[in-house]
Amino acid sequence: MELAVVGNSEFVTGFRLAGVKKIYEAKDDELESMVTKVLKDSDVGIFVMHGDDVNKLPEILRDTLSESVEPTVVTLGGTGESSNLREKIKQSVGVDLWK
Repeated sequence: MELAVVGNSEFVTGFRLAGVKKIYEAKDDELESMVTKVLKDSDVGIFVMHGDDVNKLPEILRDTLSESVEPTVVTLGGTGESSNLREKIKQSVGVDLWK
């Protein structure tokens, strides 16, 4: 399983420098198609996006992202609702690892 990142050039730069291989640089008009592409990629285990980019997606796609177990979607930054990593891990694994 690999880590995939979708976002603008500023957002993905740090992940690129960290050695993440699946980097998808996308402008606002390309976001929806890139997200769909990553969701269909069976090699992706964790999918990272900026919170503001998630909010730009259609509601149906946002719902798909929030309910996705594989890949697990993690949102970073932004002004919207933040992703609770503990809840995402619990959803993916089926067990609360902090207990």
